[in-house]
Amino acid sequence: MRNVRPWIAAIVALGIISGGCLLAQDWPQWRGPNRDGTVSGFTAPAAWPAKFMQKWQVKAGKGDASPVLVGENVYTFGRQGTDEVVLCLVAATGKTVWEAKYPAGRVVTGPPAGHPGPRGTPVVAEGKICTLGVGSVLSCFDAAKGTLLWRKQTAADYGVASINTDCTMSPTIVDGLCIIHVGDGSAGAVIALALADGKPKWTWKSMGVTNSSPVVMTAGGKKQLVILTGKDKQSGTLAGLDLADGKLLWQTSSSQGDCTTPIVDGATVICSGQGSKGMFAVKIAPQDAGFAATPLWANSQAGARFTTPVLKDGLLYGFNGSFFCADAKTGATLWTDSAKRGQSASLLAAGSVVLALTVKGELIAFTPSNAKYTQLALIKVASAETWAHPVVAGDRIFVKDTETVSLWTLAP
Repeated sequence: MRNVRPWIAAIVALGIISGGCLLAQDWPQWRGPNRDGTVSGFTAPAAWPAKFMQKWQVKAGKGDASPVLVGENVYTFGRQGTDEVVLCLVAATGKTVWEAKYPAGRVVTGPPAGHPGPRGTPVVAEGKICTLGVGSVLSCFDAAKGTLLWRKQTAADYGVASINTDCTMSPTIVDGLCIIHVGDGSAGAVIALALADGKPKWTWKSMGVTNSSPVVMTAGGKKQLVILTGKDKQSGTLAGLDLADGKLLWQTSSSQGDCTTPIVDGATVICSGQGSKGMFAVKIAPQDAGFAATPLWANSQAGARFTTPVLKDGLLYGFNGSFFCADAKTGATLWTDSAKRGQSASLLAAGSVVLALTVKGELIAFTPSNAKYTQLALIKVASAETWAHPVVAGDRIFVKDTETVSLWTLAP
């Protein structure tokens, strides 16, 4: 670990990063503060510029993990050579505050070999940052100094038979617990570890792991973790676990793709899958001594393999090569744009617009509407592929491409 700017780290420790204190525009984890892709504090320009101003660009390492923003620090997670590297950067300048690296411990082979770096987005909370690498190495660092606090990295650490898979999920921190889903294609475990020291608090055994990341919801007065597990020959499972002890509250079969994150709309959970697998919604409510997941609707036409739709004002905006809009209450497709834009796009609900960063490095703004697709802007922000989610804070946009992270602003 290399401590590059001790004085900056000291300032951060004094107040920018503090336990449980997040600023309005912080983006501390996968898909934002509530893991729902909703941006706060963004005001769309009256007239969109033809291009943005690039303030800085830093080589962060290969990977698809999204950057996160807390206070005035940006954290990135990538692969450089055989190491996975965590960087803490000054948001305004891109200068390094601290750097930590360790052996990645896994070589990605086969069709995914073009994505050798980490895919899971870091999470920052309570003055700590947790990262989960492609080889299932879970690390917890002091967010101000970069000091390693604890690490888990073997199947024995997790109490599973094997971690022989490319780990993709993004960990979450809830109620002092760091929660992950690890294992292999045939068996896995959802594990909650104490953020303070890494000691396991509870474990729930699942079928094989997925590329999906969990979300938190409250239904029937019960706070619960919603997660997609791996598949048998026919289907996977969408499940709700009690956050207090990891006990199964409900589950339902899911044939949806395993790359997207469940969407929470009150007591409703919506899942999206690839192609004809489409989307479906279930209502979570107490039943007898437990909970039940009651089917609400299914739409076999709208779905996405890599892109989690974003929910805004009762409408779902998604991407399956083209943008689409669906009614969140009925599942009915309302419109589909005809333009083809690649394999993936990261969607954000940002004030009066929906923003999307396509894999082609194009940031697109369009008008939220149940009637039609109306594009407001298309601005190039990367020359390499962009699989990671952008971070939007005020007039700043942080973009991670295949190997670098950069800051763009809407105005000079």
